[in-house]
Amino acid sequence: MNSFADSRGPWIIAEMSGNHNNSREHAMSIIDAAAASGVHAIKFQTYTADTMTIDIRHGDFVIDDPKSLWSGRSLYDLYDEASTPWEWHEELFAHARGKGLVPFSTPFDETAVDFLEALNVPIYKIASFENTDHALIRKVARTGKPMIISTGMASVDELADAVAVAREGGCSDLTLLKCTSAYPAPADSVNLLTIPDMRERFGCAVGLSDHTLGIGVAVASVALGVRVIEKHFTLNRGLGGVDSAFSMEPAEMAQLVTESQRAWLALGEVTYGTSDADESSLVFRRSLYVVQGVKAGDEFTNQNVRAIRPGLGLSPKHLDDVLGTEAACDIDRGTPLTWNLIAQE
Repeated sequence: MNSFADSRGPWIIAEMSGNHNNSREHAMSIIDAAAASGVHAIKFQTYTADTMTIDIRHGDFVIDDPKSLWSGRSLYDLYDEASTPWEWHEELFAHARGKGLVPFSTPFDETAVDFLEALNVPIYKIASFENTDHALIRKVARTGKPMIISTGMASVDELADAVAVAREGGCSDLTLLKCTSAYPAPADSVNLLTIPDMRERFGCAVGLSDHTLGIGVAVASVALGVRVIEKHFTLNRGLGGVDSAFSMEPAEMAQLVTESQRAWLALGEVTYGTSDADESSLVFRRSLYVVQGVKAGDEFTNQNVRAIRPGLGLSPKHLDDVLGTEAACDIDRGTPLTWNLIAQE
């Protein structure tokens, strides 16, 4: 269990990413809405276009996947638009803390780690596309702070390497997030059953970085043991933004907070029999009742004894034991049958 996670249910992260639309005031409003929705944390991304790539606008540096939300855009222009200006960070972090949120970020290179350390960031996230960047993982591990690593695209061997680098570097508080690096991700690509295997295989806390639409996948993941759920967040998908198409709106995020907590509470423990919640419903079981008045010495038959509701008489399983025995006294119609009303041989 990680030191930053809420022991009373999944720790929910709202990911702002590039949905600030290059407006500091809009970013502040996203923080306000995230806090109002009940999430625990808000996450930023710390990079510049120049720390991500180089300014070439053709060939390998243009996204040519027709299925991509960003098809046809150069990497440099996309990252330039989506980046959160570094000069905003301190103010955004302070505003988030003032709203009761834990603010943290994803650094994309070692200079970003140095910058975030100066702001005393409490947690670090390694993005899926950086989970093979051992220098970056090692740099974050040396801070001694909790680290979250998204696992999108990584093989078992690549994850094993990333985990080993993090631990050897000094990270003792590690969470792996199951992630499908598609935007949006189809539900049938998520493979949630990997989550318990990942927890056992790597011996660490697990969570979900969810790019599917809606809340169903995230809520389902709670039953498989996730303790952290991350979803992209925007004020309104209609406002646009580089990640808006697969981001949660405030009402949806509030629903995720409520339903993931409800799912976690429902896990409970292995138990059988009556719970505190359904004990009062025992009366609505069937039980054996005298349905025709009988006199002392009369035989109990299928005509005068039936299994009916409510459940205040003998269990229906005793019907065969009762049939053919005699009444110990006069019994009125509607009396629950008990052993003391049956004549003893």
